[in-house]
Amino acid sequence: MKIYTKTGDAGQTGLLGGTRVDKDSLRISAIGEVDELNAAIGVTRTFAGEDFLDVELGRAQSLLFDLGGELASPPGGRAGYASLTAAHATWLETSIDAMESELPPLKNFILPGGSPLAAHLHLARAVCRSAERAMISLDRAEPVREEARIFLNRLSDWLFVAARTANRLSNVVDVDWKRSEAK
Repeated sequence: MKIYTKTGDAGQTGLLGGTRVDKDSLRISAIGEVDELNAAIGVTRTFAGEDFLDVELGRAQSLLFDLGGELASPPGGRAGYASLTAAHATWLETSIDAMESELPPLKNFILPGGSPLAAHLHLARAVCRSAERAMISLDRAEPVREEARIFLNRLSDWLFVAARTANRLSNVVDVDWKRSEAK
């Protein structure tokens, strides 16, 4: 199979089930943001080594690929693909709770950064928030299942706590945000 089909040359692409939509539609924008998040996590994993964060990030990547498939299968379409369940958000919450039990309480806002892994996790979190905003925009025009919306929201929380955990594991202290002085 050739990688180029030429079917998108006029600015449209196909969804699961065969429907064609404009490449700048809200649905394709949401799919693209989820794809960008998956790629950001892929880059992040290159810094993770072979620890539990890498395993969890790999699981998140697979779920994001499923989410992309779900978004490419609009409700009422012929494909009808739904992938994420409440159990996926629960998995993230359980993991967040476990990581937070090893972290000092958060008393201030922190600046993104620290170890290379933590910095990439913070970047992935920001990309996740962008994907979530794109999905919310899509949901206003066409319904998106609640489980998918909740999953992205919880994943951004997980990425934040994972960044703090990466700093802890690297013996790097999170940098507190300090209000800049007006001049």
